[in-house]
Amino acid sequence: MQREAARGWLAGAIADIPTPFDRSGALDIAALARLCERQIEAGASAILVCETAGEASTLTAAEREAVIRTAVTVACNRIHVIAGAGSNSTLQAVQNTRQAAAAGADAIMSVVPYYNRPTAEGIYAHFRAVGDATALPIILHDCPARTGRGLPDETLIRLAQWAQFIGLRDSTGDIARVVHLRARVPLGFRLLGDDLTAVAYAAAGGDGCFSLAANIAPQLCNALLESCRRGRWRTARRLHQQLLQLSEATSRELPAALKYALSLQGLAMPHVRLPLTELDQPAQAMVAQAMAELNAWLATAPGIPACQS
Repeated sequence: MQREAARGWLAGAIADIPTPFDRSGALDIAALARLCERQIEAGASAILVCETAGEASTLTAAEREAVIRTAVTVACNRIHVIAGAGSNSTLQAVQNTRQAAAAGADAIMSVVPYYNRPTAEGIYAHFRAVGDATALPIILHDCPARTGRGLPDETLIRLAQWAQFIGLRDSTGDIARVVHLRARVPLGFRLLGDDLTAVAYAAAGGDGCFSLAANIAPQLCNALLESCRRGRWRTARRLHQQLLQLSEATSRELPAALKYALSLQGLAMPHVRLPLTELDQPAQAMVAQAMAELNAWLATAPGIPACQS
């Protein structure tokens, strides 16, 4: 039932929302609410908080709860809220998952345990323990560049037999993998990639992407994925080409580059928490140029608002 229901919302461009901080380093709840509301106004089906862009590893338990509750309050059942709940400790991942459920999240995202480099069997047992701790649907996240260990296809296929596991956030960039997995996972299991491979991933059988760029240009990202859904590949490729420079600039130093782009739009401050630092001037110039060029193109594109604010 969870997997069938997810067909209606776990698709398209889903923004991985950063956690805004104020000048003192505290949570900026007002800015977070603006970022969430912006996705709702743009017609997105879901939002993701406390994950890669959200600097989840630097948040206290109380801050994590506050972020999730803010997103849930703003959503007010108008959009699904996915909460990042992963950890390299299974016990901590279980605690994060229970906290997300208590805070009102509609689903959780759980990443492959990082640093520990568990075996395939350890990864399977980890995710089964998370599943046993909640009734919420679970989206798996495979990001070997950050975790140091990938999610083996055979392990994913085993987990996908449980209806509670409804999809995969695939951050490997491996397009051929989509074709392989689509033929082996159950009907309705959702496969979502990222901004840089959005069109190719959709063409190979993917269902959408977890997007950084959607924070900056939500209407454009939604239009791109809708074009893919309708099979309008020429339009999708054109939109993707226009977004490519911005996607590359924001993904290079995540989330500092994303936060800097949002600061140029007046939506959030550029502050990040150590060990991350804010962008240096050359990187700032790269992000600013990408946004300027995208806005220049959007000014001539009918039906898609500029991403200035």
